[in-house]
Amino acid sequence: MLDPVELTAKLVQCPSITPEEGGALVLLQGVLEGAGFTCTRIDRGGVSNLFARWGAAGNAKVFGFNGHTDVVPLGDEGAWTKPPFGAVIEDGWMYGRGATDMKSGVAAFVAAAVDLVQTAPPEGGIIITITGDEEAEALHGTTAILDWMEQQGERMSVCLVGEPTAPEVMGEMIKIGRRGSMSAFFTARGKQGHVAYPQRSKNPVPALARLIDRLSSAELDQGTDHFDPSTLACTTFDVGNPATNVVPAEARATVNIRFNDAHTSASLTEWLEKELATLRDETGIDLTMTTRVSGESFVTPPGPLSDLIANAVEAETGLRPELSTTGGTSDARFIKDHCPVVECGLVGHRMHQVDERVRVEQIEQLKSIYSRILTDYFAD
Repeated sequence: MLDPVELTAKLVQCPSITPEEGGALVLLQGVLEGAGFTCTRIDRGGVSNLFARWGAAGNAKVFGFNGHTDVVPLGDEGAWTKPPFGAVIEDGWMYGRGATDMKSGVAAFVAAAVDLVQTAPPEGGIIITITGDEEAEALHGTTAILDWMEQQGERMSVCLVGEPTAPEVMGEMIKIGRRGSMSAFFTARGKQGHVAYPQRSKNPVPALARLIDRLSSAELDQGTDHFDPSTLACTTFDVGNPATNVVPAEARATVNIRFNDAHTSASLTEWLEKELATLRDETGIDLTMTTRVSGESFVTPPGPLSDLIANAVEAETGLRPELSTTGGTSDARFIKDHCPVVECGLVGHRMHQVDERVRVEQIEQLKSIYSRILTDYFAD
């Protein structure tokens, strides 16, 4: 039986700060090939990715797992009380960058899959996709794997993403969807001049401030069946003017919108453009905008996949998990165009922190959950 704790420790010891592979995918490829999986490295744009399949290509029933081995930077390394890549175990905790997000999740589903194919080979297939580009721009990670799969005719019937999903207690929540995320970057251009002669200048700051106030004060919606209300937050407002007697020529601001399924990035962009046009007419200031979309809102409706996963979580933890769409984005936003997808993983409240750590017993418990999910899936 493959020990998920030992595998987690080995993965944590790989310094895979995004986009560095750090030896993590090499390690996993060796483990999976040793268990009979066919592995392919799918590297694109300087990013390393791994595809692994057990069972004949083209199986009608294929369970998929998705995860990542890249981790966020360490922050203040001097503030760590344990070596960031040491995988030190103390008082039931394993310390290390990526211990929670999400090398433990990867280790747990790899261990569950390896044990199943070696002890009770199922009728069907298992696909494991692991990227090194989830914590960065996610341009050449899971998307590269899915592009390659489409070219090769490889398909998953369903997929489980092993991201941390429980806020505080193991088993209390799984994710059946995610809000969309987009950023809008505004530039207001006026005319520089001396503050004592306002008639000779055109100040862009009030116009931009008025725009941001209008956007921030707007109620986007009141929530939908599976989502909380959408939110808009101003994340920067920059003028860069050190002088107190000069009207600046330019000001910039950025907002981020986390939106539910009442909207699309296109509909929100249309709304922003209308607000921009209104302020241009009112102020005479040149206001322009660019946008960047990280992902659209999506939901996998409650049904067979969420029931399968929730039943396994309840059997192993005694808790019936809440079906949630809270939190940020994940690579499930790409997989939802390929097959039904649900996220299920560990307690995530220590991720990305100094002294990131995970309860050792929860790694073992997560493997048990994944093992039950696989067994029940192929039993039907």
